[in-house]
Amino acid sequence: MEHKTADQEPRRLSGAALQRPELTQALYRAFFDEWAERGYAALSLERVAKKAGAGKAAIYRRWPSKRDFANEAIKDIALAVTPVPDEGSLEADIAAFLCSLRAVFRHPTVRRILPDLLAERARSDELAPLLETIAMARRGRAEVLLDRAIARDELPVNLDRALALDLLPSPLYWRMVVNQRRISLAELRRQAHVLAVALKAAG
Repeated sequence: MEHKTADQEPRRLSGAALQRPELTQALYRAFFDEWAERGYAALSLERVAKKAGAGKAAIYRRWPSKRDFANEAIKDIALAVTPVPDEGSLEADIAAFLCSLRAVFRHPTVRRILPDLLAERARSDELAPLLETIAMARRGRAEVLLDRAIARDELPVNLDRALALDLLPSPLYWRMVVNQRRISLAELRRQAHVLAVALKAAG
């Protein structure tokens, strides 16, 4: 009897392979595991397919290259971040923003992949468009936070937005990803307070 692997999916009458969502998610998980273990440069799509219980063809039916695979896998996570709710004040909004970031940074795989992603960006331009997409998505959510604060007269209209957008995630990223340290809710609120004060001086 012929053995069938998970990549041998049912076919439409046209002959085009069906892309089963559960296999796609399994490939994403295997891709991140492989990336966290070996780094992007040494990542093997053959090993990814094997970890997912599929054949390599299952990957190439979905993504033509490793870069395309990385783009889709990270966008699937990075662009699904919940928008920051209106908490009624700048400081409370910043605290909510930091809480959402903390949830991402606490994931062990994310904490291992992020530094490698930035290192890979320094080595080549292959992942530059991906990093720009992620940055724009994160900054777009932070822009909403700033707009609300300006509407409440908590921040000046002539706010230095570029500086403000750089400031918001930086202390948390440095603590959790660079220094690999935990942060309590009390410490997170302290960061929010300091950032709110700093932003009001960033006119």
